[in-house]
Amino acid sequence: MVKQTRPHEMPETVADTTVSVANSSVANGPETDSQDSDGIDRRGFLSCMAWAGTGLIWTVAGGVPTSKLFAATGSAADRGAHGQQNGSFSFAQISDSHIGFNKAANQDVTGTLKLAIDKINGLDAEPELLLHTGDITQSSKPAEFDTAVEVIKGARTGNVFYVPGEHDTALDDGAQYHERFGSGTVGRGWYSFDHKGVHFVGLNNVVQIDAMGKLGADQVGWLKSDLAGQSGSTPIVVFAHIPLWMVYPDWGWGTEDGAEALSYLKRFGSVTVLNGHIHQVVQKVEGNVAFHTAASTAFPQPAPGAAPHSGPMVVPAGKLKSVLGVTNVKYIGRRGPLAVVDSSLADLS
Repeated sequence: MVKQTRPHEMPETVADTTVSVANSSVANGPETDSQDSDGIDRRGFLSCMAWAGTGLIWTVAGGVPTSKLFAATGSAADRGAHGQQNGSFSFAQISDSHIGFNKAANQDVTGTLKLAIDKINGLDAEPELLLHTGDITQSSKPAEFDTAVEVIKGARTGNVFYVPGEHDTALDDGAQYHERFGSGTVGRGWYSFDHKGVHFVGLNNVVQIDAMGKLGADQVGWLKSDLAGQSGSTPIVVFAHIPLWMVYPDWGWGTEDGAEALSYLKRFGSVTVLNGHIHQVVQKVEGNVAFHTAASTAFPQPAPGAAPHSGPMVVPAGKLKSVLGVTNVKYIGRRGPLAVVDSSLADLS
């Protein structure tokens, strides 16, 4: 497994258990295969992507993860307060880089991935981990993996950990992915590790993908066994590509056997479940389990049900900021709910 992260901060307004969809204002549905001029200001798109950051920094202090977007800024003193103090540490999450994609929604996905990496490298304190939550490539071609790894290698972080997306496994049943990232994993690529008292679990829920994600009996059994050895006070971070909860089943945005997997997490006091796949920020809290999806570094998708189907969304330059929304999240106390603040880029400009 390739190994090579860091934290940001958000406004604090306490919210009840809720679901929050970032790009809820959709100007256009998913794109077609047409390569005609679409009127998008490419330079403006890249600029907005750079400003948005399209990634998350998580700071873990006292076993409680706090998230910030790469775009979030503050004073040096403020940023330093969320660095590695009193045993805390930070890690970064990026997702859905889709290297090899070149249609109208974004014809320079390598460029926007580089901008996300630049955001990581611009942080004051070096993250100790970097999690990529899948769809590293568009079509699992060797050259696409080579490009992604070369760009991500430029991140000034500690270890990098990957889980596969369906685009990383669809053409060759994951052969290229497993050749590069499968060392030390179990079965079809699931694994766990511990870092400074936090137990991380990387899952593969695209191994038996049909209409929705699926873990399979072997992986769910492994997860149960893996978690059985952990104290209920151990903070748990689970990361996978497809949401483990049912965000929008009509579009396959959920995991068929996710509920069984999640049942083994309920006894823990602090659980954070991270994923990508839907290319927008969505939040949900159930008891002590906080769910968070990450935006893509490549292109947005429509909000659930806001278009005839999911897929890359072409956004006119003037509308881009309104659909690349951001959600600010912060834990309030060890057992408290997340504080959630939704903003579109248009609100923040």
